[in-house]
Amino acid sequence: MLDVQLLVDAQLYPNPETVIQDALRHLLRARPELRIQLAVHRYQKEDISLAKAANLAGVSWAQMKDILLEKGISLKLGVETLAQAQNDIQAIRQELEGR
Repeated sequence: MLDVQLLVDAQLYPNPETVIQDALRHLLRARPELRIQLAVHRYQKEDISLAKAANLAGVSWAQMKDILLEKGISLKLGVETLAQAQNDIQAIRQELEGR
């Protein structure tokens, strides 16, 4: 069995946290359904915006809206703070740059 510390000892990673972060990043790339489920969870629990959830899920804003509605999750429309508005703008910019 592969051990996290073995990868650090072989000087492939600087520390165990970096190994875990890299492994999680690759897992989410290989399993897009997990990215979507994680984005849905964060949308419900962390009060992130629809645009941010879409960005995390790797789908468009419209697709994320449909995913949430299919799961029976109420949409949070509008922003409550300037910081949320700025986060939404940044997430939309990132989505547009990826096209």
